[in-house]
Amino acid sequence: MDLDHDTTTQLEPSSQRTKSKKTFTLATATLKHPPFAYAHLSLATSAFSPSPARSADTGLDALQVRSYLTAALRQFLGDTGAAIPIDILLVQGQSAWVRVPREDLAAFAAGVTAFPGLPPSSGEAGGGTMLLQLRACGDWLGSLIGREEQAGLWRNLI
Repeated sequence: MDLDHDTTTQLEPSSQRTKSKKTFTLATATLKHPPFAYAHLSLATSAFSPSPARSADTGLDALQVRSYLTAALRQFLGDTGAAIPIDILLVQGQSAWVRVPREDLAAFAAGVTAFPGLPPSSGEAGGGTMLLQLRACGDWLGSLIGREEQAGLWRNLI
């Protein structure tokens, strides 16, 4: 230890001290291309349906949704369209949520939108055609659900 040098240190006033934040990023992840896309479908009545109240009385089931989507995609793209894997996630009342591979979403949406509908089942009274309307579709299920809830909020205020 050298005694010729001053060993005392000058302290800076507290207003001149800079506080350093010590933050660390442990991990980051970016999902640019999710493997699946989602679609929200709802039962709609055709303009030429003899009984417009028919769709309000009956709800959908998974078998109806599957047969409608298979027919729509087969008419639009043939057997290639019918081979698009579709997961039916939820069927509730007149709405259905489905999952398709992300790269097939455009063909799925075009096929469902262009399809004129199915004739009613033989056991149903009333007639008319069964139409499924594409309400929303996208890569992220959370954003679709949020969009639906947001629309419901504005409908309830009016």
